[in-house]
Amino acid sequence: MIEIHKVPSPCFVMEEELLRKNLSLIKSVKDRTGVNIILAFKAFAMWKSFPIIREYIPYSTASSVFEAQLAYEEMKSPAHTFSPAYTNENFPTFLKYSNHITFNSLTQFERFYPQVEADGNKVSCGIRINPEYSEVETDLYNPCAPGSRFGVTPEALGNCLPEGVEGLHFHTLCESSSYDLEKTLNVVTAKFDKWLKQAKWLNMGGGHLMTRDDYDVEHLVKLLLALKEKYPHLEIIMEPGSAFAWQTGVLVSTVIDVVENQGIKTAILDVSFACHMPDCLEMPYKPKIRGAYHDPVEGKPTYRMGGNSCLSGDFMGDWSFDEPLGIGDKIVFEDMIHYTIVKTTMFNGISHPALALWHQDNKLEIYKEFDYTDYKNRMS
Repeated sequence: MIEIHKVPSPCFVMEEELLRKNLSLIKSVKDRTGVNIILAFKAFAMWKSFPIIREYIPYSTASSVFEAQLAYEEMKSPAHTFSPAYTNENFPTFLKYSNHITFNSLTQFERFYPQVEADGNKVSCGIRINPEYSEVETDLYNPCAPGSRFGVTPEALGNCLPEGVEGLHFHTLCESSSYDLEKTLNVVTAKFDKWLKQAKWLNMGGGHLMTRDDYDVEHLVKLLLALKEKYPHLEIIMEPGSAFAWQTGVLVSTVIDVVENQGIKTAILDVSFACHMPDCLEMPYKPKIRGAYHDPVEGKPTYRMGGNSCLSGDFMGDWSFDEPLGIGDKIVFEDMIHYTIVKTTMFNGISHPALALWHQDNKLEIYKEFDYTDYKNRMS
């Protein structure tokens, strides 16, 4: 376990042992089912850890030219790429760094497929489909909400896939279970069966949280084997993000002040929910704090956690502790590696926390520390 006193504050720090545990499970599902499981950068892109990931999973998925280039340079393999829209300026770069490209619309495919042909059809093309069904309850994360801008519905496809389209892609899940996937597949196979029979591959997107403790991995394996039996010609692809980094590390912070207003005590931290933990405010969800009671306990010292930005809503609460908090106390937010680092901002000029790895031999490696130049160079 990480020795918190050796970690600078603030700092995102990942445990190599926990990362390898997740990777072992993911690889076991891949090996048992013959399904290609790849890393989605949108949830986790701490590229200095990629040498560890490549020992288990060699491929990744990208949604931008920067992610595609990162896949090529640091995962050492071309990306499975999807973007809501490509442009004349960026599509040649996508071609350079990708081996699969999924188009969000038929018009995008028709516009850019000539460039794929001119490049020698080195890239396999796919179309994103919209089954108009999702188990995701939070609209912000629901790609199948009414009026969604994502994917092609069955009515728009015609009887045959356009020449040059080799794959179908759907993404309907968010940190979901295998039973949610089963419900989705029932809809997808019912609505898109004739096109699945024409395709060479099916990408089932992300949201498969197979490393969560209560996830039914055996049910997932049976589900995937049944899908391959139904469509033996299809290469099946999954691209989870959170599952890779789920519960692999923490955000270490420090109490820098304690203020009280109308009986509410707030511990002001050297981190920000708005800048460093945006999903807490977007989803929203209340993270766990090491050594704290997740819900207020009558009679125990109870505090809000306040961020260090000037946004009025940059706070969350309340947690109880066995002892009163004081300036200099460490606050350790659990499970803060996925969908945090990739979404951080420098609003207010607040620096990013450092990035680090706690190795299996109990040594801390600082991957990156941020300074004024990181902020200045983003502003102009």
